[in-house]
Amino acid sequence: MEHAQQAAEVVATAKAMFAQGLVVGTWGNVSQRLPGAEGLVITPSGMAYERLTPGDMVVVDMEGRVRWGRWRPSSELPLHLAVYAARGDVNAVVHVHSVAASAFAVARLPVPPVLEEAAEVLGGAVEVADYALCGTRRLAEAAVRALGERNAVLLANHGLVGVGADAAAALRACVVAEKTAQVVLYARMLGTVHALATEDVERLHQGYREYARGPRPLG
Repeated sequence: MEHAQQAAEVVATAKAMFAQGLVVGTWGNVSQRLPGAEGLVITPSGMAYERLTPGDMVVVDMEGRVRWGRWRPSSELPLHLAVYAARGDVNAVVHVHSVAASAFAVARLPVPPVLEEAAEVLGGAVEVADYALCGTRRLAEAAVRALGERNAVLLANHGLVGVGADAAAALRACVVAEKTAQVVLYARMLGTVHALATEDVERLHQGYREYARGPRPLG
């Protein structure tokens, strides 16, 4: 198929989030932007992750029209399209229903940046988007507002979305957000939760962005 590399990366990411217990059943979804303004590859709706192949992926344009594929795209396509429209730096979106992050989404409480890795990868607190029914434009708009320039957002009473420069980075954002949510829950059992200062979060995030560009020569 055309865009075979992107389709293979989406499949690998979907299988990884399932293997790591970030989703159950057929919930959640993954997409990756195609080069230029061609559109994106997205997982199909209602298909078990264990059976996914690159040939099952759906290619849509940035208006949501299906350009290739035999299956209906994920019902959360409006959310993915809205993120790409708002964030030119984002090339992949991963949506999961992990337990600890979902608990914060149900409580409608943000996950504070209590870990340095959360500051580095996520860029700050994981905020909660206003509740709206799944698959709706209203949810997509709420998610984009709450996401801002950070790399993860909670969907009230729903789950977690991570974004990144590629599918691996978007999945990493989900993993780090879920781990941070778990740590906050445990820390609250032990005592007071201490979030990192805003200036430290900004410094750590900027340092991570420079590190992510790859090794640099001495001198």
